[in-house]
Amino acid sequence: MDISVFGLGYVGAVSLACLAKEGHNVTGVDIDNTKLDLIRSGKSPVIESGMPELVQEVVAAGRVKLTQSTQEAIAQTNLSFVCVGTPSQPNGNQDQTAVLRLTEQLGAALKLKNDHHIIIFRSTLIPGTVMNTLIPMLEKISGKVNGVDFDVCFQPEFLREGTSIKDYYKPPFTVAGVTSNKPKEVFEKLFSSLPGEIIFTDIATAETMKYFCNIFHALKITFANEVARLCESIKVDPHAVMELICKDKQLNISSAYMKPGFSFGGSCLPKDLRAINYIAKQNDIDIPMLKAVLPSNRVHLDQALQKIMLSGLKKVGFIGLSFKTGTDDLRESPLVDLAEKLIGKGYMLKIYDPEVNISKLIGANKSFIETSIPHIGSLMTTDYENLLNTSEIIVVGITDRNLITTLIETSRTEQIILDLVNIKERNKLNAKYIGMCWE
Repeated sequence: MDISVFGLGYVGAVSLACLAKEGHNVTGVDIDNTKLDLIRSGKSPVIESGMPELVQEVVAAGRVKLTQSTQEAIAQTNLSFVCVGTPSQPNGNQDQTAVLRLTEQLGAALKLKNDHHIIIFRSTLIPGTVMNTLIPMLEKISGKVNGVDFDVCFQPEFLREGTSIKDYYKPPFTVAGVTSNKPKEVFEKLFSSLPGEIIFTDIATAETMKYFCNIFHALKITFANEVARLCESIKVDPHAVMELICKDKQLNISSAYMKPGFSFGGSCLPKDLRAINYIAKQNDIDIPMLKAVLPSNRVHLDQALQKIMLSGLKKVGFIGLSFKTGTDDLRESPLVDLAEKLIGKGYMLKIYDPEVNISKLIGANKSFIETSIPHIGSLMTTDYENLLNTSEIIVVGITDRNLITTLIETSRTEQIILDLVNIKERNKLNAKYIGMCWE
């Protein structure tokens, strides 16, 4: 294929070299003449393992052209990768000067081109940038229509400095945000030889997941470092601790607990967080990230409370009370906390949980009920249908399949369903639907 790459920093230079290595004719575009001269002479513009040899090889093979002209690059190619920088501004916002300037030039170049062209943004962009800013700009300047005369896509990159060539050839997956089906064949042609699934999604999702991939990496590094600081204070080897943590691929290093939902609770997580924070405080160790976990969990609960209050309705039915589906454990259940807050604000509650029978609770669970929330028992009902019929707003806190099916069958248009568990068949509900953090 005839491909142009705009911006010859780490991502752009590596992309240019690897695409040329695979036999494509690649035109590199940059405003920095020094970078262009280095590549012309067979040298890498970035310090990166394997790049000097790779650049020398593809330039010698005659598969690389270089230019400062956007119009020339667009005219000579049918596919463009945009890899220009998007650094931070002093206030933390993204500096989009380069990508906006280039988009204006791309629009002008598209105006003069008769053939269909595909533009793939790889620069990290604030979610919504492509759809709300870049595509309208291209359409206005070119006088053409995205999805008809040209196609715009977003493909996040996962290249780490120092191992970028290795990462290019061994991605975990290839994510492509698209607005039409036309570019899909091109992505298959370009990347089907690489390991990992090619996943097509909408552009905003692709933009957003790139940010949170990076943030998750930062989170993991910070977690390991906070573990290390605390371990040092209590004379424990942090490497041994983290090595054991990482050996658990069922819960720790897995997709477990990685689905958006309601606040966490139960007899383990809250108390262990408090204990670790207490140990850190005793030893004068600052662990700000771990210190913020419980407050963040509380903010999530308060958001559910706000959604109920904004409804203006007072008769609330709870489906579920325990801290998770399939248990009768009410200790530190976020649903209990939510119920307590609503009671305190004068809401009328009915609560149904098939696993919770107040009269049969024993041990610590019974003690918790008797000492902390003795009034909850009077709000619980065994008549599920009555709860559904008499509640104005229904809070779904457990994922019992039979209960959800009945809810779907009996819901009414004047009711509101607040979903804390991500009901899969919510499109069948007659009631107004409100997701915890989703639509």
